[in-house]
Amino acid sequence: MIKDFTEMPVWQKAIEIAERCFLISADLPKQEDYALTSQLRRSAQSIAANIAEGFGRRTAKDKSRFYDISRGSAFETKSHLIYGNRVKYFSDNDCLQIHILIDEVILI
Repeated sequence: MIKDFTEMPVWQKAIEIAERCFLISADLPKQEDYALTSQLRRSAQSIAANIAEGFGRRTAKDKSRFYDISRGSAFETKSHLIYGNRVKYFSDNDCLQIHILIDEVILI
């Protein structure tokens, strides 16, 4: 039985997504600080944060609501990555690796 959200494989993948998104956005142009950099990092962090918050909720309905929010944040993160790749900020390989993780989180 899982006793802490950090033991959840889905949370572990989600925190890896946040870490990778932080790293690939570190070298974005300064003008992106309040745009893509901030949006990507916040949406990626939201995936793991909402999984953790859902874990802490007592009722199945509350848990489900936060897990759904996390899922939405995963799709938002994927959209930011697609945009960043299309405008040549992020490499195909970096995006592919994170997309794989996102797809795994969405399917779990």
